Amino acid sequence: MIAFDAIHEGGAPPAPPLPSRRSLRGLDWFIFFVADVQTGFGPFVSVYLTTQKWTQVDIGPVVLAAAILHAGASCVLGPAIAAISLGLVGHAAISERLGRNARFASIGNGLAAAAMGACGYFISARAVFFVTALLLMPALLALRSMSPREIDPERAHGGAAEPSVAVKSTRLSGLLRRRPLIILCGCILLFHLANSAMLPLMGSVVTMRSSRWATVLIAACIVVPQLVVALFSPWVGRKAQLWGRRPLLVVGFAALPVRGLLFATVHDPFLLVAVQLLDGITASVLGVMVPLIVADLTRGTGHFNLGQGIVGTTTGIGASLSTTFAGYITDHFGSASAFFELAAVAIVALTAVLAFMPETRPRDVKSETERATVLAPAPLRPSADAV
Repeated sequence: MIAFDAIHEGGAPPAPPLPSRRSLRGLDWFIFFVADVQTGFGPFVSVYLTTQKWTQVDIGPVVLAAAILHAGASCVLGPAIAAISLGLVGHAAISERLGRNARFASIGNGLAAAAMGACGYFISARAVFFVTALLLMPALLALRSMSPREIDPERAHGGAAEPSVAVKSTRLSGLLRRRPLIILCGCILLFHLANSAMLPLMGSVVTMRSSRWATVLIAACIVVPQLVVALFSPWVGRKAQLWGRRPLLVVGFAALPVRGLLFATVHDPFLLVAVQLLDGITASVLGVMVPLIVADLTRGTGHFNLGQGIVGTTTGIGASLSTTFAGYITDHFGSASAFFELAAVAIVALTAVLAFMPETRPRDVKSETERATVLAPAPLRPSADAV
């Protein structure tokens, strides 16, 4: 086992250099294009397979295998982006940096969904997947623009690059026994078990009711919540420093069962787009809170990436099981029953957060935030709150 000693010979280490605007911009655009690519692996798959006359059960076993591969890639990309962010800006500014990350991811998702919806409508549903592959090239170019020398490795894995933080003596087995981390994993698994199948299932329902407008409506259902995420994610990052993590996490989990119940009872395809505003609230919160809470729980241990991997594994398990679970219920009892069951799982997840999830914000976070006022590119943030 690996242990980290809380000893800094010769006093506190010097503070790492501030990241350049080029690296910060490169991270922005890398997140933007990765989000574009990720959009192609969502409900558009369900729409395409439904147009090929596949049933929900047929889709569920096949999508399960694809979802496992996709979850594996996501479990690399998500933690890597969070680690790069932490390595660039440190714990003092990671909350607002994660909010900025979520903003660019949401803009990428929204624009990609609009483009893919247009391709599906004017060309074919299959064209969506060719667009997805082409978006890999600008993502790689954006990745090259970030300077590896500015990503502090000690800071990136949750160590003590900042002078004010001492490395805690923590073994790997000790991290796995941390109660708040286990609680977070359980809540996230339940959340994705309830959430991941909702939009693909709704896409299938819309396709059966109005196949011509299906890709356009699905694109709208992706774009609308992404607008909410783009607007509110930086605000969530700032408020997490002032209010703590738990109140915002509760809000994010609470929006999911309401969304599931509305999907079960609303039949107008165009009103379903409005229901997707709730998905924007959830995505705004969880996109910032989950990596931020992991950073809190692993701070000073050197195990930030391991913590992300543990949470990412539970995310993949919940998301993969969700499609099969919802598909089975749909084929045997109907789509409305599936939405009610997903909403019930979401209520269990919310209850778990309320009953068991503790506050994880460090006590010294306010003073650190005051020192982290120069780490965001100025043109996209007011100078008074720049991070």
